[in-house]
Amino acid sequence: MAAIAATILATGGGYWLGMRNGGSEQSAALVVPQPATAPAGAKKERKLLYYRNPMGLPDTSPTPKKDPMGMDYIAVYEGGEDGDESTPGSNNLIKISTEKIQKLGVRVAAVELRPLEKIVRAVGRIEPDERRLYTIAPKFEGYVERLHVNVTGQAVAKGQPLFEVYSPELVSAQREYAIAVQGMQAMQEAGSEAQSSMKRLTEASLLRLRNWDISEEQVKALAKSGEAKRTLTFRSPVTGIVTEKKVIQGMRFMPGEVLYQIADLSSIWVLADVFEQDIGLVKVGAKVRIKINAYPGKLFEGRVIYVYPTLKAETRTVSVRAELANPGGLLKPAMFAEMELHVGDKAQVLTVPDSAVIDSGTRRIVLVQFKEGRFEPREVKLGARSDNYVEVLEGVKEGEQVVVAANFLIDAESNLKAAVGGLSATSGQAGAVATDAGSSSAKPAISGHHAEGKLDAIDAKAGTMTITHGPVESLKWPGMTMDFALANAFLMGNLKPGATVVFDFVERNPGEWVIVKLEGAGAARPSSHSGH
Repeated sequence: MAAIAATILATGGGYWLGMRNGGSEQSAALVVPQPATAPAGAKKERKLLYYRNPMGLPDTSPTPKKDPMGMDYIAVYEGGEDGDESTPGSNNLIKISTEKIQKLGVRVAAVELRPLEKIVRAVGRIEPDERRLYTIAPKFEGYVERLHVNVTGQAVAKGQPLFEVYSPELVSAQREYAIAVQGMQAMQEAGSEAQSSMKRLTEASLLRLRNWDISEEQVKALAKSGEAKRTLTFRSPVTGIVTEKKVIQGMRFMPGEVLYQIADLSSIWVLADVFEQDIGLVKVGAKVRIKINAYPGKLFEGRVIYVYPTLKAETRTVSVRAELANPGGLLKPAMFAEMELHVGDKAQVLTVPDSAVIDSGTRRIVLVQFKEGRFEPREVKLGARSDNYVEVLEGVKEGEQVVVAANFLIDAESNLKAAVGGLSATSGQAGAVATDAGSSSAKPAISGHHAEGKLDAIDAKAGTMTITHGPVESLKWPGMTMDFALANAFLMGNLKPGATVVFDFVERNPGEWVIVKLEGAGAARPSSHSGH
C-alpha cells in the first residue's frame, strides 16, 4: 500500500507542477524523467588503446597476449594518470617523490658517445735486457796477475782495463806470431812458394791470437815490436755495471771460466704478469706506463716488445715484456713495478657509467629518467668495458639520462624486482607488472613477503643477516632460523645482534632470499617503502 501511495503522490505532484508552470496538457507532457548524470567527482572510464610489451620493448598488440617469458602484455589507455601512458613503457614507470629523491642522493648522467679506452694493469719486475749482458771468460788457461776492477757493482766504461793475465800458452802464441812476421819480412826476395808458405804460417798465428780475443791494438803492437809480452790486459767490451765478479787476484782460471759479468742498464725490461681475460687486448707496440714504489709520482714510459706464448697455470697469467729507457740508472734489476697498458678502440661508442648498470646475474638493467621523480627500468645489452664506462649495444639512446647513484636504493624503494618481473618468487604467476609504487591505477603483483623475528648475527663483509623469524603466511613457512642477503648494505644501519626486526623480503634467485625493507632499533630509514 505504501508503494502504491508513493506512486500516486509522484504522479499527482508531477501533474501539479506541470499545471503550475503552464496550466496546459502540453506543458505537463514536458515533464519527462531524465537519465541520471554521473557525479562530478566520478572517474571517467578510459578508452583502451592497445597492449604493450611488459619489458618496454617496441612491440604492441590489439588483443591480450603473453611474451616469451610468460608475462602478460600491459594495457595502455587513452589519456591516463598524469598523461604518463603517452610515454613508451610508461606503465612500467617508477614514481618517487622529490623529497625521497633528495634523501636517497639520486644522481643522473647522460648516455654519451665516447672512445672506450681501457687500462690493463699488471704487476711486474725490472729485469736487465738479456741482449745487453756480457760475460768475460778467457779461452785459454792462465793466471790473474792483477785486478783493475775488484768490486761487484762497479761502473765501467767501454775499453776500461779489467784485469791482467799471464799464460804460457799466450806467450808462446805471441812468440810464434812475432817470428812469422819477421820471417815474412826476411823472405821478401825469396821465391813465391817460400813466401806463400811463410804467409800461411803468419795468418795461422794471427788467427790463433784473434780467437783468444786479443785486440787489434795488441796484435799491431806485437807485430811492430816483435817482442812477446808476459801479461795481457783484458778490457770491458761495453759501458755498464759489474753484476758478477768471480775473479780473485793470483787465481788460476781454466778456458771458458766466467770471471766477470757486465750488464748495460741504459735500457731495461719490465716483465709483467697479465691476467688471462685481458691478454687478448695486449698488442706488441702498445704504449705502457710504469710506476715504481721507489719514485712515487714519477712515470716511466715504454712499449710492449713481446707477449710470451705460454700461460702460467698456477696464476692464470701470461708474461708480457716491455722495454724502456733507463736514464740515470734509476731503474734497478729486481725492483717491483706496476704496469699500465692503454688498450681499446679509438672509435666512439654509446656508453653509460658502469655504476648505472644493475646486474641481476641474468639481465642488466638501467633506470632511465624521463622527468623529475619518473624512472623507467630498461633492460640493456652491454658490450666492451673500460675502467669507468661500459658500452651499450641496445636499450638506450644518446642523450637519455640514466641514474648513476642510489639506483640500488631506488630498487629497494620501489620494488624494482616486481616491476621488471624477473626477480620475484611469484613473477611467473603474475599477470601484470607493477606500474608504480603506491599507484592506485593498478595493483602490483605479489612480489614480497613479510616477517618478524630476532636478529642473531650480522656478516657485514658478505652483506648477510641470520634471523630467527616467526611464521610467514604468504609462503606457508613455520618459524625458523635462516640467512638473508641485503638488497643494499645501507639497510643494515646500526643494528646489533639480539634486536627485534620487522622486514620484507623477496626471492631473487631460487633459494636466495633478499631483504628489501628492514625496520628495527638501529635500522637505516632512508625513506618509506610505499611499494611493499
